[in-house]
Order: sequence, then structure tokens, then C-alpha cells
Amino acid sequence: MTDKIESNTNQFNYATRVDKVTGNWRLTRSVRVTLTILVAVIMLIPVAWMIMTAFKSRADAVAAPPKLLFEPSMEGFIALLTQRRQLTVEQGLKELQTRTDLKWYDKVMLKRGQQIIDKSQYVKYLTNSVIISVSSTIFSVLLGVLAGYAFSRFPVKGKDDLMFFILSTRMLPAVVVTIPIFLMYRQVGLYDSRVGMILLYIVFNLSFSVWLMKGFIDEIPREYEEAALVDGYTRMQAFWKVVLPQAVTGIAATTVFCLIFAWNEYGFALMLTTEKARTAPPSIPSVLGTGGIEWAAIAAGSLGFLVPVVIVTFALRDYLLRGVTFGAVRR
Repeated sequence: MTDKIESNTNQFNYATRVDKVTGNWRLTRSVRVTLTILVAVIMLIPVAWMIMTAFKSRADAVAAPPKLLFEPSMEGFIALLTQRRQLTVEQGLKELQTRTDLKWYDKVMLKRGQQIIDKSQYVKYLTNSVIISVSSTIFSVLLGVLAGYAFSRFPVKGKDDLMFFILSTRMLPAVVVTIPIFLMYRQVGLYDSRVGMILLYIVFNLSFSVWLMKGFIDEIPREYEEAALVDGYTRMQAFWKVVLPQAVTGIAATTVFCLIFAWNEYGFALMLTTEKARTAPPSIPSVLGTGGIEWAAIAAGSLGFLVPVVIVTFALRDYLLRGVTFGAVRR
């Protein structure tokens, strides 16, 4: 009888401890989730404000106090994509009343006293961003995969020193090397050229790409390649048919990180380009209106610049965590 009572008491104590631990775990998890949501909301406030400003009229964009409720307008996008001349209110109203061939965007700008005269350069700058960032990312990842495979699989002489040298190219801030690169580019004819910017971004992305891809390939068992070689595959065939399919996770993660750097880079694009190869980041802050700063146009340009990289990042979001933790294929 006594043993049965002790057994029931022990079971009760064990159940109590389990309930207590479970309750503490749930409380801790709830606190973490709440803090995560709170931090995320705080971090997204500037993004939400930018989106709101992009759809405000010029008057609403500079209103004090700021307006949270407003009538949506496309003025910012139209001002971003066009060049205009200032009119008086009377001139604008006269144009609206007398002309019948006006487009909807012409009417929007005439109501605010401006007349569209030409297209802006923003589309050209955004196109440069796409060409330069995509091209540099492709070559950075390609060279990073090959170099990472070589450092991972072959006995390269001075491997540690070479890896450190590759990493050292990212140790200095961009502003330190901008002047020497500017002088060099002027001499060799790469200043204000897409080729020059692509080469520069490849060099800066390559260190990150090599280190990241080496970490992924290190985790792919060598036995897979050895089995392929025994079956008669060449080294290149084993690399193409065995290693690459298992390194897709690492390649995708490396692509995202390299693309984000090239897409968002500001310093080099500002100092090493003027007109032909100018990208979107340095061009957006220079959006000026005829009567002051076009805050709605700046917000619209920032939004248009943000959307493509968000889409790519969201599409490859499943690979990002693995990219940070260097998790590819486990033994």
C-alpha cells in the first residue's frame, strides 16, 4: 500500500514538473514571438512610410503634421519618370480646358501647374542597375563555385594564405579605395562604363562568393565523387553531375547575397559613373523638382528600386538561412 502511494506521489510530482517546464517553455516562446513581431514592425515602419509617401501628392508629401489619411495620387511616379516645366495655375487650367489630346498623366501634372516635356533618365539608370548587378552576380557566383571547389578538393599550395588574401579585399571600406580606382579607371578608359562597374563588383563579390561556396562544398562528402570516378566519370563530369546538384542550395544563397550587394551599392556608383553607367541608387536622391525636392518622386523611385530585389529574395528565401549557417549536405 505504501509503495503504491509513493508511486502515485512520484507520478504526480513528475507530471507537475513536466507541466511547469512546458508552461515555462510556452511563456518563453510567447515572449520571443512577441519581441520578434515588435522588432519587425519597428523595422518596417520606414518601408511603410516610403510606400505611403510614394502615393501621396506633392502637397500631402510635405504636409505638417504628416498625413496618415490621404487621397492616393500617382504624382510621384509621373514626376519620377518625366521632365517638366513650371506653369502658372492659369496656364495649367487653360491647357486642361483647351486641349483634347492630353493623356491621363498630362492632366495630373497640369493640375499641379507643370507640363510634361520629356522622359526622365530614371528608367535608363534602373536598366543599368539590372545589367550591372545581374552580370556581376553571374560571374561572381560562377568564379566562386570553381574557386571554392578547387580550394575544397585539391591540395592548393599556400591555401590558407590565398584564402586570407581573398578575404582581405573586403576588409577596407569602399571609400578608402575609391580614389585609386577612380584614377586607374580614368587611365584605362573604364570610367563611367558598365564593363568597369561589372568588373569592380565582381572583384568585391568574389571574396564572399569563394568563402561561402567553399563552406558548402566542404560539406558535400568526397565519397560521392570518388564513386563517380570509379564508375568512369572524369573529374569535370563528376563535378557537373555530382557536386553541382548538391550545391544548388549554396549557389542560390550566394546569388542572393551577391545580388543584394551589387544592387544596393552606392559609393562606387556615385564616384565612378556620371551619365552612361549611372545606376539607380545615386540617381534617386538627385530627383529635384522645379520648385523644391520631390519627396513623392524620391519615394516612388525607392519603391521601384526595392521591388525587384525583394521579389528575388522572397523567391529564394528558403535558401537564405542555409546560406548564413553554411548548411548544404550533411553526412
